[in-house]
Amino acid sequence: MAGDIFSGSRRFSDGMNALGLAAVCGVLLMAFIWQVAFDELPCPLCLLQRVGFVLVGIGLLLNVRFGPSPLHYALILFSALAGAFAAGRQMLLHIGPADPGYGSPFLGLHFYTWAFVLFVLAMAWTAAMLVIDRACADAPRVRRNGPLVRAIIWLFFALVAANLVSTLLECGFGACPDDPVSYLWWPR
Repeated sequence: MAGDIFSGSRRFSDGMNALGLAAVCGVLLMAFIWQVAFDELPCPLCLLQRVGFVLVGIGLLLNVRFGPSPLHYALILFSALAGAFAAGRQMLLHIGPADPGYGSPFLGLHFYTWAFVLFVLAMAWTAAMLVIDRACADAPRVRRNGPLVRAIIWLFFALVAANLVSTLLECGFGACPDDPVSYLWWPR
């Protein structure tokens, strides 16, 4: 009976980690599509927030691939904390009443505000998952990732690669401009 409860918790944990990785893919995809479709290049703080989401994704990827570990959750937690710090800094830069903010808003909020909210949610999610995974730490684990989970993993890798290429095209090997208006290595 207890084994059934723990195996159900393990399946729940695996599913939640895969769902979290899919959510990170959704965030990275949305940011990338917005960048390309609306020609809004990310500023240096925006790029730091993307790095935060990528590192959160790496922690989730490690959980999905190798099983939940406190070390993987620590990576998620510290990455979300750093990302929230970058997003909070950007929010404070644009808090003035006459300041229109950076970039166009999405559903009434700028992307850095959404990023802050999502990073805080990621920290709360990590705390909850640590409790869930701690409750079934001794349960046997069989690592099998189905085709959907493998597709999410490959999508994550593709999005990380696309964001790396776009950042390289935007900034080259130097510092990114504070208010980018064009790609450095992609003349129009």
